[in-house]
Amino acid sequence: MKTRRTVLAALASLTALGVLTACGSGDAAINEIKPEGQKDTGINVGPNQNRIHTDKVDAIAGKLPESVRKRGTLILGVSAKSNPPLAFRATDDKTLIGVELDLATLVADTLGLKPEFNPVSWENLFVGLDSGKYDAVFSNVTVTEERKDKYDFATYRLDDLAFEAKKGSGWTVKGPEDVSGKRIAVGTGTNQEKILVDWSRQNEKAGRKGVDIKYYDNTTDYYLALQSGRIDGYLGPNPTVAYHVASAGQTETVGKFSGAGAGLQGKIAATTKKDSGLVAAYAAAIDHLIENGTYAKVLKRWGLDSEAVEKSEINPPGLPRTEN
Repeated sequence: MKTRRTVLAALASLTALGVLTACGSGDAAINEIKPEGQKDTGINVGPNQNRIHTDKVDAIAGKLPESVRKRGTLILGVSAKSNPPLAFRATDDKTLIGVELDLATLVADTLGLKPEFNPVSWENLFVGLDSGKYDAVFSNVTVTEERKDKYDFATYRLDDLAFEAKKGSGWTVKGPEDVSGKRIAVGTGTNQEKILVDWSRQNEKAGRKGVDIKYYDNTTDYYLALQSGRIDGYLGPNPTVAYHVASAGQTETVGKFSGAGAGLQGKIAATTKKDSGLVAAYAAAIDHLIENGTYAKVLKRWGLDSEAVEKSEINPPGLPRTEN
């Protein structure tokens, strides 16, 4: 585990690169981020989150399988990578924080269970579901038609993707032609990669240059590459892009799209193994959180009001299957 001195040094390096800016004084200086010069309250990234909670609802908890109720815990998979504001480590380099953790905690509260978070790599989230290790995954998982073959979904956020570029780039992305010949970073195995690959093929089919797709291990690597000019842009989840734009103040969103592609609004969902008997409880819990206002409080806290849903849907239409 990193020492506090190491964490402070790392945060100082990120500040210098414009990845985040620390404000305030004393210990508070590393627990809040916002662009240089911003005077209002920034985003709390410290370990003391004062997380929003709610009460158990017996009627909803009764929808759970008996084995889960008796166990008393809700075992959840979340991404191990640092992807603010979705799921990431606080300034103590230990405590998991983020909107996904907050919403999952509220669902567990409603079900009368203690959340047990397991941070793992993206691919191991699904391995854990397949093996029955996790009751659910809360990790910005998009509903897709292919995934519906193996998993059940209870939606809790809209799924939007965004292109990010250096501020003042003069670049706007409205479709495939706008990324022709560009160097774009994207996460491997993600739906945004799938869409970008498809756009590159469309460009090549139309006689234009394809996309020079770049891959990096961590979100901060994308931003370092963007600042140094090694890439032209980054395509990622809108929450991640919006968070970085708001906190660093040196980049801008140059295009925003549904994560399900053209003609369909993508949805992010609590994901569980097919026919596990859990999805109805998750959907009912999310609907309750929307009704009692705690859901809106969490989204507002992380600046994601625009991604709110009116109700949770079970297995709605998802990103279309890949054409062979």
